[in-house]
Amino acid sequence: MAPEREYYRWTVCAVIVLLIALCAAHMTDRPASSHPHRKTSVLKMDEASLSVINEIEDDMMLYVLSDHCFQCLPQLLGIIPARPASGTPTMVGFVVDTQHALTLQLNSTSAHSEQCKVHFHFGEQGNYSLWVKNLNEPSRVNCSMIIDSDPINSYLPILFAFLVFAFLAALSAIWNTVKRLDVVTNLLLCLGSTVETERLINSELGTPNRLIDASTESIIPATAGRRLRSLDTFRGYGALSLIVLEMINYGGGGYWFFRHESWNGLTLCNFLLRRFVFIMGTSVGLSLSGSLRRGVKRTHLLWRIFWRSFQLFLIGVIIINPNYCSGPLSWDSFRIPGVLQRLGFTYLVVAVLDLVVSRDRLNNILSSETWYSVHDVCLYWPAWVFVIALETIWLCLTFLLPVPACPTGYLGPGGIGDFGQYQNCTGGASGYIDRWLLRDNHIYQTPSSRVVYQTMMPFDPEGVLGTINSILMAFLGLQAGKILLHYRDQHRQIITRFLIWGFILGIISAALTKCSRNDGFIPVNKNLWSLSYVTTLSCFAFVALVFFYYSVDVKKWWSGAPFFYPGMNSILVYVGHEVFEEYFPFRWKMANSQSHAEHLAQNLVATSVWVIIAYLLYRKKIFWKI
Repeated sequence: MAPEREYYRWTVCAVIVLLIALCAAHMTDRPASSHPHRKTSVLKMDEASLSVINEIEDDMMLYVLSDHCFQCLPQLLGIIPARPASGTPTMVGFVVDTQHALTLQLNSTSAHSEQCKVHFHFGEQGNYSLWVKNLNEPSRVNCSMIIDSDPINSYLPILFAFLVFAFLAALSAIWNTVKRLDVVTNLLLCLGSTVETERLINSELGTPNRLIDASTESIIPATAGRRLRSLDTFRGYGALSLIVLEMINYGGGGYWFFRHESWNGLTLCNFLLRRFVFIMGTSVGLSLSGSLRRGVKRTHLLWRIFWRSFQLFLIGVIIINPNYCSGPLSWDSFRIPGVLQRLGFTYLVVAVLDLVVSRDRLNNILSSETWYSVHDVCLYWPAWVFVIALETIWLCLTFLLPVPACPTGYLGPGGIGDFGQYQNCTGGASGYIDRWLLRDNHIYQTPSSRVVYQTMMPFDPEGVLGTINSILMAFLGLQAGKILLHYRDQHRQIITRFLIWGFILGIISAALTKCSRNDGFIPVNKNLWSLSYVTTLSCFAFVALVFFYYSVDVKKWWSGAPFFYPGMNSILVYVGHEVFEEYFPFRWKMANSQSHAEHLAQNLVATSVWVIIAYLLYRKKIFWKI
């Protein structure tokens, strides 16, 4: 039967990934260095061993500065004593970070001056020696880096996992092609039950009896009696973001680029995840339009919008304040903002806005009309005015609101950033508003900026001010839905408009950021949900939707599986992966907790299990809606 076949396929996929990743972990293990001067130590992920060998007659101070830390002060790593009178050099061992390139600076304790500087990118679990010596001139210090033992290749597990999934995808594509052959079809009919086999073949080959949702709310009537499959496309795209979200939340194999960016810039994590807000806006437009076409009363839809928003907010508050293992909940540290809370409020604003301006029936605008090319925007001009007014409020608060002891318009991380001048100014106006409105103990206490910039102030990346820009991103997604509604079945028009929107948003992003990570007017920043962050991600979302729309709706090359299935139960999958994160089979005790391979295997297996669960729920027609 089809469910069992799919179940076994994804189970085998998860097991193969686990086995190969464990093999990769074994391959990357190696004995500790046998360097004669080195004291053996157990290195963790993203760490390397550095021995500084001092051959001069002066104490040296070792400072370190990460390339990833913008305008930061070098941090003292330790002191290396002077060479004793006997002439034997002194050696001090350190552990250094390998995620980003570092600048090592040696200063003399007597002269308080820089003696030498070395820029180097250390490899994970490598062993290195930094020799400090005088050459021909006693006053001239030379520093040279020596690799005592090579680092491991920590990216092999990713390569193995990619090859495995690519191989399984290729096998699936080959099987789907082969079973279309008449010979194979007849063979299947002979081998199995006629009724069941025909159901299997039909369900796999082009007449999928797929439910769009637990309700028919999001079905959009299409011409020629054909249901528009675009919502399937976008739900699959959003589900891809959801699957990546699970992978990231489970640890992302311990790789830094699968984590949130410390401050400005984008990692793969930030690049993929927040487009889920964009897709939510698209779904809102298609869903409400279908409901209005079927004659559902606006008052009923309004009540449903409020109820769903409240449920999202309530679920979000519950899952970010877990106390099933740590005892009774402390109201003093009760966190209020969160991902689902922001999604709930964003959904509320965008859905109500669309409900107010949407029409019960779409007017057929003739292509000869002068404003035909922009009627999907002009028809909803009040909504655009409202969103632009919201964005004006964000700009004014961000750049004009006075923040005590901080420069007006500050967008930095505080801490050791900006040369340590604004240590308690993390997030500028955004952080100040959250701390004033919600109080310090009710927002996120360990922001990602703490790792690199050593910030001490609490800062919530899902705070109040950033929600304005999440509304903007959802509204841009809503615009994608309007394009589908007004140019239904006009594939060229839809693709062209997606590309135009992507181009416009890309130009805006380039102007705001000056095509740089830190030097723009408004840098790309996930923590702040900056305007450039929204325009950049929305730009790539529109371009990516061109691919999804063309491959799924136009050419029908791909059904959206397996990403489609988690999208059918997105809330259940999101809440489930948060609640059961610490339970088997989503987590187990690893033989080597400092192995990227084992972390990656565990995280991939956990994510694959949720895909299997989502698929089985889909086959059983079980959908959890709020």
